[in-house]
Amino acid sequence: MLLLTAVSLVFRRPFLAFAGPYLEGIPPQRTAKLTVALGAALGFLVTISSVGAGALGVTALLLLYPRLPTAVIVGSDIAHAVPLTLVAGLGHWWLGSVNWPLLLSLLCGSLPGIVLGSHIATRVPDMVLRMTLASVLSVVGARLVF
Repeated sequence: MLLLTAVSLVFRRPFLAFAGPYLEGIPPQRTAKLTVALGAALGFLVTISSVGAGALGVTALLLLYPRLPTAVIVGSDIAHAVPLTLVAGLGHWWLGSVNWPLLLSLLCGSLPGIVLGSHIATRVPDMVLRMTLASVLSVVGARLVF
């Protein structure tokens, strides 16, 4: 899924040129229903695997909302991921499957990274942001495959 997301980021414009008339022809009510279905699928995938919100969400949102800038798609996906992962995390805490020292270490690095990344994402050109995201996703996806 990481590699698929990277490819979708790199080839966003050609894909939208090809599928754009169809995607733009989807009525807003259908887009809303598809977005709700996407949320349900992501909720399930994140809870069972912790993978999904970013990898799948960004790709699907790029398709459902082709006119939105990448920074807005990423921001919306992250804002969605916060309550999603909170609920999933509470479920895992309740089941006793949380390593608290590991969680604390991750938070110590992630919180400053979030602040820095959100400031940079709004100031970087859309193409640079998409290529950076695609590069990171490609490296991580390739490492998981090999």
